[in-house]
Amino acid sequence: MVLSQDIDLLHPPVELEKAKNKRKRLVQSPNSFFMDVKCQGCFQITTVFSHSQTVVVCSSCSALLCKPTGGKARLTEGCSFRKKSDS
Repeated sequence: MVLSQDIDLLHPPVELEKAKNKRKRLVQSPNSFFMDVKCQGCFQITTVFSHSQTVVVCSSCSALLCKPTGGKARLTEGCSFRKKSDS
């Protein structure tokens, strides 16, 4: 157990920073990201926002890739994804 007195404030542990709210972190960073989603039917890759608010369908086979929830979008079963890099 980590006590609040044992934490280095200039170099906090990564797991404690990820657990904090995005505005309370030492350096503010968003929780959302873009991801490449591979369609389970035709294996075409589509770029999707992690917190999308609309239904995303595959452009070639019209299969459902993800549907919105209150926060993050939920991928359909069988779809694989990869986070896009920052650069």
